[in-house]
Amino acid sequence: MLAMLEITPIPTLSDNYTWLVRQPKTGKAAVVDPGEAGPVLSALEGMDAKLSAILITHHHQDHVGGVKSLAHGNVVVYGPADSVITGITNPVRPGEHIEPAELFIDLKVIAAPGHTLDHIVYYGDGVLFAGDALFAGGCGRLFEGSAKQMQEYLATLRELPNETKIYCGHEYTLKNLEFAAAVEPNNTRLASRLEQVREQRARNAITLPSTMGEEKATNPFLRWDNQGVIASASQWAGQSLTTPVEVFAALRRWKDQF
Repeated sequence: MLAMLEITPIPTLSDNYTWLVRQPKTGKAAVVDPGEAGPVLSALEGMDAKLSAILITHHHQDHVGGVKSLAHGNVVVYGPADSVITGITNPVRPGEHIEPAELFIDLKVIAAPGHTLDHIVYYGDGVLFAGDALFAGGCGRLFEGSAKQMQEYLATLRELPNETKIYCGHEYTLKNLEFAAAVEPNNTRLASRLEQVREQRARNAITLPSTMGEEKATNPFLRWDNQGVIASASQWAGQSLTTPVEVFAALRRWKDQF
């Protein structure tokens, strides 16, 4: 069970997180989206952990840059089957399950196209490794997919239990919540969260993981059916928005210019 595991953030590059998942009983570990190898190797040594698996969510270099240097010996590399990523030993498709060696976890692969077309996320035992598909307070930019694709997979993720812990790929929470507050200035729970995150970032503290319940209450990209969000998005777009995809698409364009 994931509750028995240690999940540790490894800061990489300028604002990325690689997640190290260690099983104390075996000392085996997996890492999610290693953007560079050096910090991962240092963390593994410091925790006396042996790398057995790498999980990749999508092909962007800041999520795969360390794979080649880390994938030696019996290290298994999971990643999207329909991808240009080199080094994947175990390609996976949405709906499949993986069980990284000696970690005693079962993770379901879920499609999350939009940021990239090959994007997948991993979910199991109350934990979501989200890559750039869903951020604390936000979501990834639309680089390859459509607003419809992104809104549809976010609707799927929104159905996960409120207590689901979300481990995403970047420290973007403060900027995301500043945008969210512009969309929903009267959301008191959001205002409280923003104040807390400002305090955390002033101490250079990590703001993750988030929870699905927190995101549903404060992340505008999961609130396309909230009347206040609809009104704000419609006002920004200069027209009445009536469907979830229209609202979501307007929010994404607004955020890109914020």
